[in-house]
Amino acid sequence: MKKGSWIPIIILLLVFSVGCAGTPVRDAVKVDLSLPVGKIEGNQFTGIRFPFKISAPPNWQVTTKYPKFLLDLGFEKEGLEESQVFIFNPATQSNLQIDFTPAGRYSRFDQAKIEWLTTIAGSSFKYEFQKDYGKNVLFEISSTEVYSLKGVPFAAKKYTTYTIKGLKREHGWVYAFAEPYQIFIIYMVVEKEGVEDRQAIKEILDSFEVIAKQ
Repeated sequence: MKKGSWIPIIILLLVFSVGCAGTPVRDAVKVDLSLPVGKIEGNQFTGIRFPFKISAPPNWQVTTKYPKFLLDLGFEKEGLEESQVFIFNPATQSNLQIDFTPAGRYSRFDQAKIEWLTTIAGSSFKYEFQKDYGKNVLFEISSTEVYSLKGVPFAAKKYTTYTIKGLKREHGWVYAFAEPYQIFIIYMVVEKEGVEDRQAIKEILDSFEVIAKQ
């Protein structure tokens, strides 16, 4: 998913903020950009700038620098540079990326709103996909589902499946909120015979956890 797919969500959150002006629900969140993004120990990443951790299977790689192949897959460089960590299988190019964004002072969240915004992101992705590849390419999109992440009160997931140049892909996203952060997780599974990347993505998501700051 290109970073632009999240633009409708950002716009809606700004609308929510204006609508609730005068009743802040949190202090302004300041992110110390002088801090390193996080540390990688083996196949585990622990955030320093943002409080989360995640790990990857042995044959996957973890990095804070975006892999160059993502540009060839249609991701936008500017959006990639905003993500905190990337996890990918170098043999198949299946991948997952995570972006934390502080919520505004007036933005309120609940499960219903998270699911609604996740659905909107799906509509945006479908529009971009058909603009790039046409409406005749077989494209399926899932329903929006409640999703569980450790340390996260509200989360939802949605995914698409399609075939481009003979390669079947599953492209999904999880949108979540854990005070005071919005969390965007985007993943892509590139199917390859004999490789269980879909299961690996599930294991990676299961390992994700928002941790309390010390």
